[in-house]
Amino acid sequence: MRDEKKRRYVEDRTEQQIGREVREIMRESEEFHDSREDAFYGDGSGSYNRRTRRAVSRRTDFEPDTREARRRGDSGAEYREAVGRNRTYRQNQGYAGQNYYNAYQDDRYGMNSGRSADEGAFPPDGIERDPYGEEPEEEWQSEPPTGIRLRKGAAYTFVSYVFILMFVSLIGYLIFFNFHSDKVQNSPYNRRQDSQSAYVRRGEIWDSRNNVIATTKVDENGKEIRDYPYHNMFAHAIGYSTNGKSGVESIMNYDLLTSHDNFLDRIVNEFRGEKNTGDTVVTTLDLNLQQAAYNALGDYQGAVIVIDPQLGSILAMVSKPDFDPNTIAADWEAIISDPSGSQLVNRATQGLYPPGSTYKIVTALSYMQQYGTTDGFTFNCEGELVIDDYIVHCYDGTAHGEENFGNAFANSCNCSFAAIGLGLGTAQLTKTSEELLFGKELPCDLHYNKSRFNLTDRSDNATIAQTAFGQAETLVTPYHLALITSAIANRGMLMQPQLVGRVTSSDGTYVENRTSREYGAIMSEQEADALKELMCQVVNEGTAAELSDLPYSVAGKTGSAEYTMADGQIGTHSWFTGFSNVEDPDIVVVVLAENGGSGSATAVPIAHAVFDAYYNG
Repeated sequence: MRDEKKRRYVEDRTEQQIGREVREIMRESEEFHDSREDAFYGDGSGSYNRRTRRAVSRRTDFEPDTREARRRGDSGAEYREAVGRNRTYRQNQGYAGQNYYNAYQDDRYGMNSGRSADEGAFPPDGIERDPYGEEPEEEWQSEPPTGIRLRKGAAYTFVSYVFILMFVSLIGYLIFFNFHSDKVQNSPYNRRQDSQSAYVRRGEIWDSRNNVIATTKVDENGKEIRDYPYHNMFAHAIGYSTNGKSGVESIMNYDLLTSHDNFLDRIVNEFRGEKNTGDTVVTTLDLNLQQAAYNALGDYQGAVIVIDPQLGSILAMVSKPDFDPNTIAADWEAIISDPSGSQLVNRATQGLYPPGSTYKIVTALSYMQQYGTTDGFTFNCEGELVIDDYIVHCYDGTAHGEENFGNAFANSCNCSFAAIGLGLGTAQLTKTSEELLFGKELPCDLHYNKSRFNLTDRSDNATIAQTAFGQAETLVTPYHLALITSAIANRGMLMQPQLVGRVTSSDGTYVENRTSREYGAIMSEQEADALKELMCQVVNEGTAAELSDLPYSVAGKTGSAEYTMADGQIGTHSWFTGFSNVEDPDIVVVVLAENGGSGSATAVPIAHAVFDAYYNG
């Protein structure tokens, strides 16, 4: 009797424990569904979960096997097996409620998954668990409900894509900044640069021979004053640093306001409240050549530029009219109110002019590319050539007579080159001009204008003829013409032009050394050699004969470019482009004298003075 009571007591306690477990499972299931509904509706009402609970409660009894096992008097092992089957039964019912809930959400929000509440009688994989049989494989048991997993997976995928996009954007920014850091740092729109002036005194600018051409002085009141010892001479190349910035002052602004002096000295200055000194920028400019070019241009408006063709170093850059950067602030209103507005324009890089006969270099190259040689060319120049309703004239109406290609180039014969241009046609002239960077981006640190070449398929014969000898609508800057001539001097290879040679700290320690590098070949070596021979003929027997019989050899091309002045009169710009020491070129010189007349009369003597300054000091 005692054993029987004990057995029943144990069974009653076991049944009570199972009941508590069942109620706990139901409570957790209800709380889960309530939280899901509240997440969707946000009102905490739990109204829909009551429908879900009713769907789950359609089973009649949670413990049929347990009671039957108790009536049969099964052993503890059998009893535990019955309890396990009941748990499987409850799990099936739980999936049914979950699927019913998912079907309701699909219908309500248009997820269009194809589920319905009737499909909720089975687990997500469509396998009904047998409450009295064996469990399905463990792999099925490890899968969470489908509805929940899909929602979590979508969130994780979205977050992953966001982080991937952020990472790719960061890499792109770093690549961009690596290649364009100088432009970003020295941009005049970068306000962070000038904030450095509160801690760093602007560094000095030197020429290539260590002559100081810009420095910062401090007066008795502690006010910093930017000083330019050579006043107007370097106005456009070095620029100014008040009322904005230009020239080297602009492109090297970051370096001039950055100090690489001794670390301890900088720390001491900061503790004392004193400014550190910015780095020194050493340019490629040569004071001797700059002064010679400035003086030689005299009162002419225009430009002179000197380049080392083998290194790309800019040795001199003069533009007139000019200004005094020492008084730029005081003179600012007068300068910007000038109707011509031209004092601030750097004519070397920004001035666009008809190239005149200097463009015959391009036409000659185009002819070589078309026919492979200049041999066999002949033309009888009578001083003028009628093309449709247009008459081409040689300079001063000179009749050059029978000419080969070299004679026509040396004499700068307009009539012969007009005929050459008509033979080449628009397509060939356009191709060669674009190869020589007309209408293209130029390698240049300073502000510049692209040269213009406007021949089209609709251009008439007169326009093609005029273009071939450097008139019509073609425009070029002295800087661009200097690049083309440098490539000829350097056997077709154009070096990257550079205005800055190195950067040092104020105490002389090297910070950066800028070495020369190639920009690229813009013509073949054979083509460059052939053009060089033609340019030598211009000096030896043509329009630049003044430069023959000198202690050094020169090759070049003159130009006389007509233009219409403001009063309607026809003016003539004077051009020269060439290089010295022909076999191993030293310098390229380009001269443009506005309204200076013929190239022979004005531009050639200016170039002569610059060449002499280079060789005679």
